[in-house]
Amino acid sequence: MKPIIAVIGPANCTEHQADLAEHIGTLIAEQGAVLVCGGRGGVMEAACKGAMAAGGTTVGILPGSDVGDGNPYLTIALPTGLGEARNALVASAGQAVIAIGGSYGTLSEIALALKAGRKVIGLETWSASDHAAEELELHSAKDAAEAVALALTEVDDA
Repeated sequence: MKPIIAVIGPANCTEHQADLAEHIGTLIAEQGAVLVCGGRGGVMEAACKGAMAAGGTTVGILPGSDVGDGNPYLTIALPTGLGEARNALVASAGQAVIAIGGSYGTLSEIALALKAGRKVIGLETWSASDHAAEELELHSAKDAAEAVALALTEVDDA
């Protein structure tokens, strides 16, 4: 079975975040992994664009009920009708999660991924600590290549 890497980030992202996401998508595809995301625009669309250009497979777990709401770079669009609750599916679908940038939806996906025991790698994203000021296990990457390498290491160790 191919490794599955989730890419999360805001639908409204900066150009820099979109470039990072596209590069990450390309690298995921080049490594033979499947990219799963929330299936909409911004970081999600850019990552899918990169993966598709590299011949990869992309899966979008959509919040609504209409398959047409997905971005044009999805290989598979899965409408859920769950709204933001679909974040739990995205967070647990990947064997590892790469977070780029972040809005509150991204923060919720990071928390859900950590709760599900997934390794979360961040690029210019949230940082968090618990009530005792203990930093949560959110691994920072310096660039797209390191983020994908860390994610795939997690998959190989599983």
